[in-house]
Amino acid sequence: MASQAQLKKQQELQTTYQNYKSTLQNIAQKIGDIEQETEEHKLVLETLTPLPEDRKCFRMINGVLTERTVKEVVPILQTNSDGLKNALEELVKQYKTKQDEMEKWKKKNNVQVVQQPE
Repeated sequence: MASQAQLKKQQELQTTYQNYKSTLQNIAQKIGDIEQETEEHKLVLETLTPLPEDRKCFRMINGVLTERTVKEVVPILQTNSDGLKNALEELVKQYKTKQDEMEKWKKKNNVQVVQQPE
């Protein structure tokens, strides 16, 4: 009986650990995606900023290519870039919080991670 209870407890701990790892991995993936998008916005802004404001440029909106001027596009891109930076900061905070929560859980339950050799 005691071994069954111990086995069940071990399985619960393992499941909880896997959930933490999965959540952290998902957040890290989102962080990577947003960092990439932020870099793309930065590159486009650096390219468009020195151009004359009345110059034609094209912008993809929901799969539709629209013709605009640099003057119209730059503020929109800047706003989007700022929003992405804010989202990135929030995700990094969320990641750190979840990581701290996982570390506390590991200490509380005396969990030690054993890496399997590959």
